[in-house]
Amino acid sequence: MNELFPKTNRLNLPDSDITYFPNFLDEDIANGYFECLKKEVPWQQDNIKVFGKVYPQPRLTALYANNGKPYSYANVTMQAYEFSDVLLKIKELIETKTDLKFTTCLLNRYRNGKDSNGWHADNEKELGLNPVIASITLGQERYFHLKHRTDKNSKHKLLLEHGSLLLMQGATQHHWLHQIPKTARPIGERINLTFRVIL
Repeated sequence: MNELFPKTNRLNLPDSDITYFPNFLDEDIANGYFECLKKEVPWQQDNIKVFGKVYPQPRLTALYANNGKPYSYANVTMQAYEFSDVLLKIKELIETKTDLKFTTCLLNRYRNGKDSNGWHADNEKELGLNPVIASITLGQERYFHLKHRTDKNSKHKLLLEHGSLLLMQGATQHHWLHQIPKTARPIGERINLTFRVIL
């Protein structure tokens, strides 16, 4: 086990390597990043194809990278912008904490409880054999659901808090699906930064 990560923050789930860091970012700093990214990112809403039908994606997205490589998922291919100063700062903080290096950040903006992200795994070919995903939550806390692909009894729900970091690595994407479900509660906006390596 990597001693960088306190045992108390590792999720005790089979076939996975998932670590949660609440308060990874100081609240005031996280507030500043949230407001900056909300204003400065060129958010877009792509259409996705689900079971042969095309729908507007229920969230806004943007892609940044230091290698210019696009990223494709759910019949969407996104072109990357160069990293902004704010994203580089956050990237450096994560890399220092985890001793990992990332090339790319996919941003998701959930405008309200109707915005969501359905069941999926981050297992696209360009992410490599055992993808590493470092996920920062800014703004509204949202529940993150996990379910095992074959063991129907293995499920987990985690509240992703403002300024937190969730790190998924190892064989996690082979065995687990995850989602951010819709909620009927009146809630605020959430910006999610998912740092990854695109080969």
